[in-house]
Amino acid sequence: MKVLITPSILSADLGHLQDEIASVEAYADWLQVDVMDGHFVPNLSFGAPVLKKIKTKLPLDIHLMVSNPKDRITEFAALGVQNITFHAEAVTGTEERRALIQAIRKMKATAGIALNPETSVSAIDDVISEIDLVLIMSVHPGFGGQKFLQESLEKVRDIRVKFPKLMIQIDGGIDTASAPKAIEAGANNLVAGTAIFGSKDREAAIKALRG
Repeated sequence: MKVLITPSILSADLGHLQDEIASVEAYADWLQVDVMDGHFVPNLSFGAPVLKKIKTKLPLDIHLMVSNPKDRITEFAALGVQNITFHAEAVTGTEERRALIQAIRKMKATAGIALNPETSVSAIDDVISEIDLVLIMSVHPGFGGQKFLQESLEKVRDIRVKFPKLMIQIDGGIDTASAPKAIEAGANNLVAGTAIFGSKDREAAIKALRG
């Protein structure tokens, strides 16, 4: 199973964002953009106006850490993004989830659903068979550089056993110590920020995460 490495630009030097992206473009698989609204998580971050100025050949992975994802997805429609992930905690109704998944797919993007550390896999039993990606948060969302939560691996294992072909993304505290554990558990898309952008040798950092 191929493992994708997805640098998170939340940990990049935002004053030199284009240069930071260029430094990983030849080695990474996707590029993750965290969209925060100051409500679902305390911080504010990127929106479509910033993304319009980014030049990259990497597929863009939009992680919506927002309270109203259905009101935010249209701003990314013209950007040709690869994937849009919303949080299970932000959209709890089955019909609302299904409508959002379909709206994302109409934009020619894949649809993902994310679980915070305190949310069980059973919370997405209603739609897990209908989505393209599950994102397991291995830290509490909103801040970079947090310690990896080992219990997140049980969620990965649980999902991988039941859905052997599903893309399982894991995000938070991913480094050379936690990456092999995540891969062994069944994750095949690793999001890393500090481990990549905190390194002077971005190529080596990404290769080390792949194992």
